[in-house]
Amino acid sequence: MTLQDILPGKLGFGAAPLGNMFRDIPEEEALATVEAAWNDGIRYFDNAPFYGAGLAEIRMGEALAGKPREDYVISTKVGRVILDEVEESPRDNGEKGDVFAHGRPNKVANDYSEDATYRSIEDSLKRLRTDHIDIAFVHDVAQDFYGDDWLSVFESARRGAFRALDRMRDEGVIRAWGLGVNRVEPIELLLELDEPRPDAFLLAGRYTLLDHDRALQRVMPGVAERGLGIVVGGPYSSGALVGGPNFEYAPATHSILAKVAAIKAIADRHGISMKAAGLQFSLANPAVAAVIPGASRPSRIAEDSAALAEQVPADFWRALRAAGLVNPDAPLPGMD
Repeated sequence: MTLQDILPGKLGFGAAPLGNMFRDIPEEEALATVEAAWNDGIRYFDNAPFYGAGLAEIRMGEALAGKPREDYVISTKVGRVILDEVEESPRDNGEKGDVFAHGRPNKVANDYSEDATYRSIEDSLKRLRTDHIDIAFVHDVAQDFYGDDWLSVFESARRGAFRALDRMRDEGVIRAWGLGVNRVEPIELLLELDEPRPDAFLLAGRYTLLDHDRALQRVMPGVAERGLGIVVGGPYSSGALVGGPNFEYAPATHSILAKVAAIKAIADRHGISMKAAGLQFSLANPAVAAVIPGASRPSRIAEDSAALAEQVPADFWRALRAAGLVNPDAPLPGMD
């Protein structure tokens, strides 16, 4: 079974904002956002224990309670176990800073062992109020979180989480597993292994209009050759593509802002939205099964759906290519 067989559509819901990412989101607003996604026909919801130390999963579990379980797909992640103990000092979230400072105060233990993987899935089932997880991604085994130690963390996951998830898939506990990362290197490394065999990958921020060269050259061909699939997270590059101040979970640099301005100038000339450009670019690659923009307000859901349906003329894509704003080898919608 391929990722494309599992996912119910091209547009999913990224739940990181529900963990109070960057701001303290009122409970009513968070639940209303999930309800808006449901009412708009979205049936794929991605989550992780790391998002607000379990807060995003708890909110999603409440929002989806009572919905027919066979009607939607849930992915979540392993590698972080949420403890009952409370943090006495701010969390160390690696290079990203404490983006979940407004989340729950529970301690988060990084643990990619086999036992921790089973516990993580069990805890997620409780928070999400469900009896099964469709897709489990091993979370953030990459340099952006672990620096020069990332290879040893990856090896720990290979001996622990990978094997546990492989077994759970074979036993029917989950339907698929893979990596959920913000860097291409872990995916490259896993694709080189003979065993175990992943089914899919969630790659956040690395196949967007603003940043796609490495993924295009180093990940997409191997994924396509093996008949696997990619879920693109962060298609708006932490909001920078659509006018936000952040890129890579930090203030955008002048070069990024200049690239956004150049793309927007072309988009404005052709009368299209930046959201449409971002979503449709990511989905044009045949290895991409779905995009999962994050949302923390109900109004954002309708914007994403409209962007996916928006008619984008081929001349827009030609103009981007002529201006050197997209890789010349990147597949573009409606173009050879």
